[in-house]
Amino acid sequence: MAAPGTGGGIVVDSSQWLPDLQASQHAASDKAVRVPALRALPEWPNLPSMMFDRARSWPERPMLRRWRDGAWRGMTWGVFARKAASAARALRAAGVAPGDRVVIVSENRPEYPIIETALMAIRAVPVPAYTTNTVADHAHILRDSGARVAVVSTAALAGRVALAGPLDLLVAMEPFSYPGLTVAPWSALVADQRDPGDVAAEAAMIPPDTLACLIYTSGTGGAPKGVMLPHRAILLNCRGLCDLLAELPPRDHEVYLSFLPLSHSYEHTAGQFFLLGAGAEVVYARGVETLAADMMTVRPTIMTMVPRVLEVIRGRILAQVAREPAWRRWLFGRAVALGIRRADGEALSWPARLEDRLLERLVRRKARARFGGRLRAAVSGGARLEPEIGRFFLGLGLPLLQGYGQTEAGPVISANAPGAIRIETVGQPLAGVELRIAADGEILVRGDLVMLGYWGRPEETAAAIRDGWLHTGDIGELDAGGYLRITDRKKDMIVLSGGENVSPARIEGLLIAEAEITQAVVLGEGRAGLTALVVPAEGCDEMAVATAVNNVNKRLSVTERIRRHAIVPPFTIDNGMLTATQKVRRHIVSHEHAGLLEKLGV
Repeated sequence: MAAPGTGGGIVVDSSQWLPDLQASQHAASDKAVRVPALRALPEWPNLPSMMFDRARSWPERPMLRRWRDGAWRGMTWGVFARKAASAARALRAAGVAPGDRVVIVSENRPEYPIIETALMAIRAVPVPAYTTNTVADHAHILRDSGARVAVVSTAALAGRVALAGPLDLLVAMEPFSYPGLTVAPWSALVADQRDPGDVAAEAAMIPPDTLACLIYTSGTGGAPKGVMLPHRAILLNCRGLCDLLAELPPRDHEVYLSFLPLSHSYEHTAGQFFLLGAGAEVVYARGVETLAADMMTVRPTIMTMVPRVLEVIRGRILAQVAREPAWRRWLFGRAVALGIRRADGEALSWPARLEDRLLERLVRRKARARFGGRLRAAVSGGARLEPEIGRFFLGLGLPLLQGYGQTEAGPVISANAPGAIRIETVGQPLAGVELRIAADGEILVRGDLVMLGYWGRPEETAAAIRDGWLHTGDIGELDAGGYLRITDRKKDMIVLSGGENVSPARIEGLLIAEAEITQAVVLGEGRAGLTALVVPAEGCDEMAVATAVNNVNKRLSVTERIRRHAIVPPFTIDNGMLTATQKVRRHIVSHEHAGLLEKLGV
């Protein structure tokens, strides 16, 4: 690509921010547009066509909201489209060509879908990267992808990316400079207010098989690999999810609270393209630390979750209940128990129905108020959800839908439907997804959702996709109703010294379901028995943890029982033991605690 001119500092472009939109204004705008969300999507050829088409149909419809300068401030579809088209023209003028990879390092904010739509519209390839990445992490992605351009939000993040490797251009959303590096301000990129029609018309010619984005896996088992996702893969996910949620009653204004990182394929597809294409307004949370307050303020109707967040919320609820008088604890337990029976479809007697209605008003409604009080669907994905935790939320009347997928499949493969939840499963395959179980139990997937391959890794691509079938590396089974149950990761199965195969994920799930334990990793490859590294819940000592481990062992076979356990400090993103989506990096945990494991005989 050609080297663009050097840019100056950011000039605040206030035209992109509309005044805070009150509920009455939302209602008036939606009433005029009359476009109910979550209904069947048209057959667009690619993602920028979807975005520009929606903007053409809904120019005044609220699209994006973000906390800025002490208030929630919104952006309409019309403003979004003009800025995306402006960015596309500016990037092309700066020398960004079709096929060029462009790294994006930003927290969730309106600029994210703007820059992705702009890049895709000129056939460049967005490469989302985590804001938690180190300089070494960024260096790996820049080197592996060959990207020479980056778009970065804050000056601190820009500094890390600049140190990571040679760049031809860095677009900065905050004032930033670096010796020898061409820096362009975001405000200059989106200053062109011309109609987006020319860019939209050009984007409409992009074939569905074209590479849309390059998303790097989170690296739970080693160095991240670049997954090449075509437009067709993400669009099939969008259509399948729309079909899945179509049974929800029509609503003029859906509100989605986005807090999982957009650099992860789950949020990238479900929380960005799917929900925007379906007509929801996306509100970007201020951060995980303010999530509870943001839910109360924004009052979302739809959310996506990862199991770790649900585990934390459940733990906090139970901790609060434990401090209540005995009669309140009894009421809460009774409300959850009856709620679970109702969620399971059990026919309640008339006294039980009367009690259930009373407990709905006294207990469940107040518990759901933690989520804002109007949540219609919460989808859990990204990792395995322990059924006991899922049933807890169903017992509180929260419509929790567990799904399954992986980056290589767009990423959503299956999910529970709102009216047919089997929380111990990950639901049925989305429309357009072929799924079968191999002889060794591995889940195989075929369809438009399958990736093009791994960037620069033809051998690994050939191993993952055979005869059109994606070999997921997950072990599972299908029941008579076509519901999929995940039992483990094929590569994570522990083989004990006696040759027995043990599923660590199942045991870890049982441990985490105990109120005294908040995190756990089970190890034992090649050993006579299993060892667990556990993080205790707040206020729990060694004796409480030991009791919890014994309780779990009572439910396990002799082979699966934990012979030794040790208490360790929390696994966090900062210490490198969690990915940005709260998944445990097992190999890092094992390496960091190698000395302790040696003392335990592991």
